[in-house]
Amino acid sequence: MIVDFLNTVDSVLYYPILIIVLASAGIYFSIRTRFVQIRLFVEAVRTLIEKPHEAGGVSSLQALLVSTASRVGTGNIIGVSTAICLGGAGATFWMWVLAIIGASSAFVESTLAQVYKHRDRRTNGCYGGPAYYIESALHSRWLGIVFAVFLISTYAFGFNLLCSYNLQSTFETYSFYNPSVTPWIIGIILAVLVGFCLFGGGKRIVKTTGILVPVMGLFYVILATIMLIAHFNLIPSVIVAIMQDAFDFQAIGGGIAGSCLMYGIKRGLYSNEAGVGSAPNAAAAAHVSHPVKQGLAQMLSVYIDTLFLCTATALMCLVSGVPGTAENAGAMYVQQAVSTTFGAVGPVFITVAMTLFAFTTLLGNLYYVHNAIAYINKKKMPGKKAMTVIHILCSLVVLFGAVTPMDACWALADITMGGMALINLPACVILGGVAFKALRDYEFQRKQGRNPAFIARHIGLDAEKLDYWHHKERDERE
Repeated sequence: MIVDFLNTVDSVLYYPILIIVLASAGIYFSIRTRFVQIRLFVEAVRTLIEKPHEAGGVSSLQALLVSTASRVGTGNIIGVSTAICLGGAGATFWMWVLAIIGASSAFVESTLAQVYKHRDRRTNGCYGGPAYYIESALHSRWLGIVFAVFLISTYAFGFNLLCSYNLQSTFETYSFYNPSVTPWIIGIILAVLVGFCLFGGGKRIVKTTGILVPVMGLFYVILATIMLIAHFNLIPSVIVAIMQDAFDFQAIGGGIAGSCLMYGIKRGLYSNEAGVGSAPNAAAAAHVSHPVKQGLAQMLSVYIDTLFLCTATALMCLVSGVPGTAENAGAMYVQQAVSTTFGAVGPVFITVAMTLFAFTTLLGNLYYVHNAIAYINKKKMPGKKAMTVIHILCSLVVLFGAVTPMDACWALADITMGGMALINLPACVILGGVAFKALRDYEFQRKQGRNPAFIARHIGLDAEKLDYWHHKERDERE
């Protein structure tokens, strides 16, 4: 009964509500920024090699890795395979569309997070996110708290339940798998590992994800490349199949909730999180000379996630010749697909990759949870005892996620994530003018051959009302 209720809410939330909000916001941002996600792609890559603007600060690349740790995860493997099995090959195309349009939303939300971020005077670090720009610019702390609650619900519960389940599902293909025992064992091991990192603090989270994300991505890309080379002759026909299925509007109209369009949007949003309001929390931590730099960097994270890794998974599955069905949806479909090229080694490789994906996703998710908790607690972390309880609860969620039914995990994740987007995107639309002015200021300075530096009054803002930039300007004068 509970699962049926969650599925009903999930369906109504995404169609027609979220599909309209996501598309409208993404198109609006694309037009107003003159398609910044395409025009400044090379510039975005360049910003990643810059050192932190302040000594000892978080670089643009480090902030990107934290957000990518959350974006790049089980959704790139199981989310994609589930979308294809349940929605059809055309779901891949709608993932691409969401990524390209959504990249502009990622740019706006991360730029706003930089503009309205706060300085931690004790550590000289900085922090922020949607809750902070909602409070600072829209003067609504209560709405900021509501957003923070949705974020905690999404990343501490919805996403982490799903992530844990997805990881344990990769073991179903092995003979030793016992459905009544194995999920518990995997859940316990994963919960202990996550708890260990959590009790090490935020710096350990950043350090761990910074090491694991590149390793995770590199090995997965190598696997995908080898498999696509082996089936190179099939790629054109697969692309044609994707496009034909994507534009089969008769099929889409016959059942929108289960169509390739809807599954592409749901699983694409789950994977890249563009416009959801999660990545701005990591973006705000970067020490950059101009907010647009981090907006551009976070834009790339969407591309890395969807256009690169999700596409790799989709093409691997489709060129394998293994039919995607409701029965093998999820990890099993990917494992069956890679086994056509790598034999028995293939499923093992996917399990290892999923372990890395899941672990980095969990850590990246809980980085956001920390940020939201601090916001609710008047912009400071609770005491040690309270955080100990919170970390134990987060670890228990990971444990029970491994034994929670798949439908419940997906529905809960979709609903909580949708709630975040419905708060964040309207706020970004209202505040979009700030991001657009910041972009014009950035491009003006770049055309003059300068390294862009942010001065609030140049875009019509009062530095006195911008915590970080007010303190920064004052410190530089002193």
